[in-house]
Amino acid sequence: MLDIRIIRENLNAVKEKLILRGEKIDAVEKVFESDKQRLELIKRSEKLKELRNSVSEEIAKLKREKINADEKISEMKKVSDEIKMLDDNLRVIDTEINDLLSYVPNLPHESVPLGKTQDDNVEVKQWGDRKEFSFKPKDHVEIGKHLDILDFERATKISGSGFALYKGKGARLERALINFMLDEQGKNGYREVITPVLVTRESMQAAEKVPKFEEDMYYMEKDDLFAIPTAEVSILNIHRDEIFKAEELPVKYCGFTNCFRREAGSYGKDTKGFLRVHQFNKVELITFCEPETSYDELQRMLLHACGILEKLNVHYRVIELCTGDIGFAASKCYDIEVWSHAENKWLEASSVSNCTDFQSRRALARYRKSTEGGKSKTEFVHILNGSGLATSRLMVAMLEANQTDTGNVNVPEVLRSYTGFDLI
Repeated sequence: MLDIRIIRENLNAVKEKLILRGEKIDAVEKVFESDKQRLELIKRSEKLKELRNSVSEEIAKLKREKINADEKISEMKKVSDEIKMLDDNLRVIDTEINDLLSYVPNLPHESVPLGKTQDDNVEVKQWGDRKEFSFKPKDHVEIGKHLDILDFERATKISGSGFALYKGKGARLERALINFMLDEQGKNGYREVITPVLVTRESMQAAEKVPKFEEDMYYMEKDDLFAIPTAEVSILNIHRDEIFKAEELPVKYCGFTNCFRREAGSYGKDTKGFLRVHQFNKVELITFCEPETSYDELQRMLLHACGILEKLNVHYRVIELCTGDIGFAASKCYDIEVWSHAENKWLEASSVSNCTDFQSRRALARYRKSTEGGKSKTEFVHILNGSGLATSRLMVAMLEANQTDTGNVNVPEVLRSYTGFDLI
């Protein structure tokens, strides 16, 4: 969530940034007004508490001197009742402010390109070449069916639409891809973790996934648990309510999990095969760092995600998202898209974001920073996340680009030691 002080001290600047994102400013204006009321309540409460403390000393003195203090005690009872009322009102307004802030996104960094829709995003890099085929390339669904390595029909029978069944060499290829990505990110300095895929509401709130995006989440009401939409949620919460030492930073994690999304707003979008699924596999990257280094860390994380695709020889491009298309928690974000030869279009396979202190404020993830005179103070860390990568659309690009005229698929060279075969 945003720092309330930024809204308090720079309301117009915050409104301008939100307008650039295409956001309404009603919520932040309400936050500003509620904060003024909150500060006034605090001021009144503190004055009354000072009065109560002062008079309490007088009452104690009167009692020591055997002087009747009933009148002052009666007055302080009224003061105490008023303090309680003010404190109750303060709790209500604090809740109101927190609820409003749950719907206010992060502010875009000054370097983010201006724009209203994804059409205004900026391509910053393209790597590799599109394959030229002497035959009409099959799409990934046809390839999977022909080679009996993917079965979307039986997956639908098991779980409904939007799920996949990997079979035989298809399952082994998926596992090889995951292990390869984990090994590579380990070499890049990320510590591997295996985290829960079911998390509490508090964990989802810390990652800013609810209440804003609750409609897209799978929720188990009986246990008040959510299936994670990304390992970002569970990895981020490893250090919730914790304070790092400055010398420990940056702290980097990578983790593989299944990810679950209801895709409540996907009606009318292309949902064939892996193009839009409710469950998918992903290796996630998370970095906790000092604010001064977070944009350098963003570029490093982007390189680490792109490096996977280059070793797999997958044609990709990097898109810098504009102000109107950037994610809710991000201040700056890049999408990495892979090319589908059968669909003849780009498919998003990764998103790499700097969320600054937006999530760490909700998660209370801090570090102890040294100041002059040998003293220290706590500040919020910056948190970055990136897919390193999601396998579903990457599998689309790999299968389609490596198909042969005989209907087989060549396994990328770097995966062969993991699969134990070079051809499907």
